[in-house]
Amino acid sequence: MIDALLSPALFAFFVAAASPGPATLAVSTTAMAGGARAAAFLGLGLAAGLAFWGLVAAAGLGALLVQSSAALTVLRWFGGAYLLWLAWQSARSAITPLAGGADIAPVAERKLVLRGLMLNLSNPKAVLAWISILALGVGSTDDSSGLALITALCAILGLVIYLAYAVLFSQATIRSGYRRGRRAIDAMAATFFGYAGLKLVLTRPETN
Repeated sequence: MIDALLSPALFAFFVAAASPGPATLAVSTTAMAGGARAAAFLGLGLAAGLAFWGLVAAAGLGALLVQSSAALTVLRWFGGAYLLWLAWQSARSAITPLAGGADIAPVAERKLVLRGLMLNLSNPKAVLAWISILALGVGSTDDSSGLALITALCAILGLVIYLAYAVLFSQATIRSGYRRGRRAIDAMAATFFGYAGLKLVLTRPETN
């Protein structure tokens, strides 16, 4: 247990999961727009998607996936399309003015969970990241149970990171600032999601 907690895989996972990207941006903007509860449900879906790819990588199926050009192409196009859809949603929010004092329309909790799940399930880079991270785990543990423990700890850490983003960006001062600059912030989010989506579609990953 101690070896797993001290594994460099956990540190590498923390850096990868906590770094700015589509998932953390989605949690942050959801927290600013809808509060901590809404962002937490989105984070739950994101964590579930992340954990799924972790299980795939730990089972050795990730290596088979990244060697399949057809499978990666389908995943890239699906992921890119989903990111472009998120870009459209953010752009539509950016160009839609709210009546004075009106609240931003809430999103159903199950839809938030599904949105987070789809975001991470459609990210082929998550598979590559997990394979690299678990390779570090193999170096710090000699048995399958140790590797399974590292995978579980990383999955839990992912959920903690998303919940931390949810709490941080749902603070009253941050939400107040978001309401004042909502259209500009949503426009920047749309640009980021759009760029990430196009890059995912147009950049062909190397396979072995």
